[in-house]
Formats: sequence, structure tokens, C-alpha cells
Amino acid sequence: MALTPRQRARVSRGIQYAIALVVVAVVAFTADWGAIGRAFFDVEVAASLFPDVIVVALKNTVVFTALGFLLALGIGLLVALMRLSSVRVYRAVAFLYVEVFRGLPALLVVLSIGVGIPLAFGTLLDHTLSITLALGIVGGAYIAETIRAGIQAVPPGQVEAARSLGMSPTRTMVFIVLPQAFRTVLPPLTNELILLTKDSSLAFLLGTTLAQQELSQFGRAALNQVRSLTPLLVVGLCYLVITIPLSYLARRLERKYGSADKKVDA
Repeated sequence: MALTPRQRARVSRGIQYAIALVVVAVVAFTADWGAIGRAFFDVEVAASLFPDVIVVALKNTVVFTALGFLLALGIGLLVALMRLSSVRVYRAVAFLYVEVFRGLPALLVVLSIGVGIPLAFGTLLDHTLSITLALGIVGGAYIAETIRAGIQAVPPGQVEAARSLGMSPTRTMVFIVLPQAFRTVLPPLTNELILLTKDSSLAFLLGTTLAQQELSQFGRAALNQVRSLTPLLVVGLCYLVITIPLSYLARRLERKYGSADKKVDA
């Protein structure tokens, strides 16, 4: 007899589960768990990384990310408003900025700022300033498009109502449009913060002292000193300490404001 769609779905899931169990069993019985444990779970090596991995590397990663995100948010808001401006020159400049810095790898931007600017102007940039500028410029291009979409998602009736009450275009944008737009774009902005956290690892390209090392550079330096991959595990866990709460926050914001929008629409 021919199977019903529900029965076919059950059979398909059963086959997938069986394949997954076979793969897990093969890995479990063929992997050298002793070698894996020595490579990744060396307790003495892990203990030797503390407290520097927290008070230096993790702190610097958080500082670079926070400063870069604040700069990116300011640039993104300005560029988004320029993209929506009635002045053609502003729109052209904003469009060019977004297309260029969304298309370039962040690695090239970091090198251009950290190495190119000192060569061009014969000056030295502070390490924190260099990575902040690079993260802000790259992140600003993405955030600009996110904010622009949020502004355009505000119902036109809100703007018309504010203008009919005598509010100027600037006051309407600041007090009516932007608060609603930011409520809409909070989840993607949180996701951009997570991306900047990972992009902060590019700071190692600029060369660092021990006090300036972020997580990736710290892990790389520790890896060169010990014959173990444990530093990579410790550094990876430190990244997860930052990104998992941010991911949870993004999901909460998406559920909260998404459900609120649905209630308004209803």
C-alpha cells in the first residue's frame, strides 16, 4: 500500500535519525579520545591562562567591540538619514559609502587604517583608535542599511499626523520616526554587535603588546608557547560568554517587538 504523506515523513525522519546515530557511533568508537583530551583539555595549560585571558584579552575584546559598535551606530544613523535625504549629493555619497564598505573585507579596512593612514600622513595611530575606526567604518555600512529599512517601515500616517500637528520635519524624525524605527531594528542591531565581536579578532593584524591583546591574539600567543590546543578551547569559550547572551537578547527582542507589531496590526 502507498504510504500517506505523514507516514512518509515519519519514515524519512527515522532514516535521518538512524544515519545520525551511525555517524555518532563511528566517531565514538574510532576517535582517539585520549589524544583529544591531551590536546584540548589540558587542565594545567588552561589554568596557566588565567587571569590574563579575562582581565586582558576578554576585557580588550569587549572594549574594542563596544567602542566600534558605538561609532558604527553613529555612522550608520548619519548615513541612513543621508540615504533618505532629498539632496542628491547626500544620497550619492551615502550610497557609495555603503556599497564600498559592505563589499570590502573587514581585513582590508583594518590594514588600510592601521597601516595605510600612518604611512600616508607620517603619524602613528593608537592601537585602540585604529581598531575602533576600522570596526566602526565597516559596521556603519551594515547598520546604515538596517536603520534605513527601519525608518522606511514606519507607517507614513505617523509622519503625516505629526506634521499636521505642526511638528517640523526634524522634530518628526527625532521624536516620532526614529523611536519606532529603532524598536524595529533592535534585533538586527544586536546581531551586528555579535559580528563586530568576532571581527575584533582582526586587531592582531596591527601588532599588539601583551596589554593590548584581544582574545584571538592572546590564544595565538599562548598556542606558540605550549604544545596544546587548550588555549583555543579557552578562547572559544570566552567568545561564547559574550555572544551567547547577545544571541539570547536578540531572540528576546525579536519575540517582544515582533509580537507587539502583530498586536498593533491586528
